Amino acid sequence: MRTPHTAAPPGEGAPPAHSSVPPASGVRTRGQHQRRKRIVQAAAALASRGGVEAMQMRTVAERAGVALGTLYRYFPSKMDLVVAVVSDEFDLLETSIERRPPSAATPAGRAVDVLMRATRGLMREPELADALIRSLIIAEVEAPFGDRMAGLLLRVSAGGLTLEAATEEQYALAGSLAGVWVHELLEMLRGRRTYEQLQRRIEIAAGRLFAGL
Repeated sequence: MRTPHTAAPPGEGAPPAHSSVPPASGVRTRGQHQRRKRIVQAAAALASRGGVEAMQMRTVAERAGVALGTLYRYFPSKMDLVVAVVSDEFDLLETSIERRPPSAATPAGRAVDVLMRATRGLMREPELADALIRSLIIAEVEAPFGDRMAGLLLRVSAGGLTLEAATEEQYALAGSLAGVWVHELLEMLRGRRTYEQLQRRIEIAAGRLFAGL
């Protein structure tokens, strides 16, 4: 695991001297939650139009209506902010799955449903999706989205199976399918796959990997 990177993005200077660790989620006030939400929404809106390069910390702060020092207290670096945007997207996916669980008869079919829903959600803002995924690949902050996706695939496909209860093989299979999806999604964003081709490749991979799940 790499050590979290807390330096400011190149060209933006160091975080203000009074910056501190972002408030722990368990003790945030309602105002702090709303402030954090505004910041993440502002960052997502900027990235959706100009990629991660458009997520300049000062610009995000101005759009969110917060002081630059406040922004750095919540997100010490641009990459921390990228991770937060992706986390919010994943939260939306999990909520969608909870409200309308996949109904396919097989574990592979349910896994495909999850991954294609995630694809459709990300492709509503393709430039944002491309920027976020590319950034996470080179992220120097802790970004456990592989585990989150693997856990979601197992819960949905294997009757509520958790990562803690899964065998090493089950965890590896779910992680491998999630990795295939990320690769195929990037290929589609680069124009090398159609949506239909991506779906077919995910169906093939899920059929093989989850055959005995």
